[in-house]
Amino acid sequence: MNSVFRLLPALFLLFTGILPGADDPKADDALGAMKKAVHYFRGNLSVQGGYASEWKLNPVVGYTEHRSGPTVFSIQPSGTTTIGLAMLRAWQATGEKEFLTGAVETGRALALCQLSSGGWTSSFDFDPDFASKYHLRSDLDSGDTEPGKRKIRSTLDDNKTQSALLLMLELAVLPETAGDKEIQRAWAFGLESLIAAQRPDGGWPQQFDGPANADLPVRKASYPEQWSKKWPKPRYEHFVTLNDGNLYHVMHLLLRAHELTGSEQAFASAEKLGDFFLRAQMPDPQPAWAQQYDENMHPTWARKFEPPAISSVESFSTTEALLVLWAATGKETYRKAIFPALDWLESVQLDNGKWARFYELETGRPLYCEAETYKVTYDDSNLPTHYGFQISDFSYKIKRMRDELAMDSETVARKRKGPTQPESFAKKARGLRGKVKAALEKQHPEGYWMKDGRVDAREFVRHMSAMTQYVDAVKKSEKK
Repeated sequence: MNSVFRLLPALFLLFTGILPGADDPKADDALGAMKKAVHYFRGNLSVQGGYASEWKLNPVVGYTEHRSGPTVFSIQPSGTTTIGLAMLRAWQATGEKEFLTGAVETGRALALCQLSSGGWTSSFDFDPDFASKYHLRSDLDSGDTEPGKRKIRSTLDDNKTQSALLLMLELAVLPETAGDKEIQRAWAFGLESLIAAQRPDGGWPQQFDGPANADLPVRKASYPEQWSKKWPKPRYEHFVTLNDGNLYHVMHLLLRAHELTGSEQAFASAEKLGDFFLRAQMPDPQPAWAQQYDENMHPTWARKFEPPAISSVESFSTTEALLVLWAATGKETYRKAIFPALDWLESVQLDNGKWARFYELETGRPLYCEAETYKVTYDDSNLPTHYGFQISDFSYKIKRMRDELAMDSETVARKRKGPTQPESFAKKARGLRGKVKAALEKQHPEGYWMKDGRVDAREFVRHMSAMTQYVDAVKKSEKK
């Protein structure tokens, strides 16, 4: 073959921007930055393997959503759980031992503060005055079976228990941690407890303190005859809650457990959750989902700025959960439920290109809350700034989902696992170079990243993820 023709594929890739260029970040530089970051976090910010959400320095004070102090750590992302996962992914991509050591430390910290109900709370502190207020799984194992007044309630809010269990799962399946009894015990006990807390209808409450009541009714969602626009101050922890993608994260965990361990129990639980989503899908004229449901499977109040309504955000996260379940099972019933929800989402897009988070039951009018009083209103001119009452355009996400729905389930499952060929990895690396440059430029010489004057865990996770994917993609793009 003529040498010119042999060069054509490479020339095409070069001119289309897929092959790495001379000005691209060096994989070795990214790896060096990753090592510096992990070394700093482990040496300066770790609390027996646990991490806060952000820190002030000199002296080090950690901050979580509700507490602060030198020994407090957060279980809510982007704290301990996602920092540990970032370190684990970095080890899987590079083989650097310190990354695995850091991930195992976080797993052990989580194992030590696992509650006797099987999950986790928002934050923890090994200080005896704090720790003594909780009934832990370790207490249970030592024969201390009565919690008394100690706290035991696990939470699924903000991906806390789910992300902790995901890290325990990813660690538990490694040959390197096969003999780590605490990690193995925490994972097995956590999965067993989570599945036991699944309600007969397939959903989970926002928080749980033990197995679900087997006598709870199984109902299909419906509209209440009436609802008050005045906040009734409910105790909403027992409501089935989709808010913040709670049950999407449960679905991801269960399917990942089946993928890595072959657990049929986890797979059956995922299908049961899928069946709950089908029941929770509202009838016409709004075939989508609410943030939370009461015992009658009616959309209901939670916090004072979360009225009974159909939620655009939670509806889309639920279609994502159904999509991944369809990809895993091939069952058409999960796929079919997605189409009317996407049609509804497209029909309620606002004139400014955004979506309201909340739409009034049956009428479909956008619902908001006033900034000062939290009074429910149709007026969007004076909104609280701490909560997303309007959501940026996610039309592209809907289009991407429709494209996937046009494929068969096996193709979608394969596609979602990521690239497999060197040229695809090269393209991925090119797409990440801007993020990697930013990570390298913004990193403090000691190894951390700042935001608003504090060392920030979210920045660590974000930049570590970009660099990990980049180093991995560059390495795999060079394989013949």
